[in-house]
This record gives sequence, structure tokens and C-alpha cells, in this order.
Amino acid sequence: MARPKARELTERELEVMHVFWDRGESTAVDVREALAGEGRDLAYTTVATLVRILLDKGFLTQTGDERPFKFTPARTYEEVSRSLLGDLVQKVFGGSRARLLMQLFEEEKLTPAERKGLKALLETTKGEKDP
Repeated sequence: MARPKARELTERELEVMHVFWDRGESTAVDVREALAGEGRDLAYTTVATLVRILLDKGFLTQTGDERPFKFTPARTYEEVSRSLLGDLVQKVFGGSRARLLMQLFEEEKLTPAERKGLKALLETTKGEKDP
């Protein structure tokens, strides 16, 4: 029996998606060059395979029938990041957003500006969703 298709993004697939979110419509060659510019020198066939997988998973759409094929994100960064964060909160923090935030605040690598920003965000959203 065949394994069901994974709906989650792998680390490499996410790297490719970041290129599409940053650049918009692109070819596999464009993505490969962008990744190489960031120090990730992957073979063209690897990038083309990742693009095909992302197309099959519904994260990309093909924008034309002419070669070289161009693709564009089918899902926004916000949609995907919200989904991944929700999965993380469920899997790691038992569904508790408060536990996630406490972990962030306890993280010693946060800069004073990051701490201040998180506190300000909590203050501005305080009560927005409270009954």
C-alpha cells in the first residue's frame, strides 16, 4: 500500500517557498540561482524536483504552458507560517500559546529590543479577543 502524501513542508521545500514568496513568479532556474546566491548550491534536478513536489502539494501553481515553466505561490507566507506555527503549538506546547510565549520570554538569546517588542505586542492585543 502506498504511503499517503505528506502535506507538511520539509526544510528544503520551505527554503524554495521563501524564494517564491520573495521573488514572486519564477522558474526552477531562477530559484536555483537565488538559493546559490544565499550559499545553497543545489543541483538543478534537485530544485526542479522540489518545485514539482510543491506543485503536487498545492503550494505552487504553474502560470503557463511554455518552457521554461513559471510558477507562483498558491499559498501566502502568512497562511503557511500560521499553519506551521499552529502545528508547532499543538505538537510541542500541547496547544498552549501561553506556554509558547513563556518559552520565548525565557529564551536568553532574545535581544532587549525583541523582548520590548513582544511585551508591546502583548499589551496592544490584550483584551482584543477577551469577552
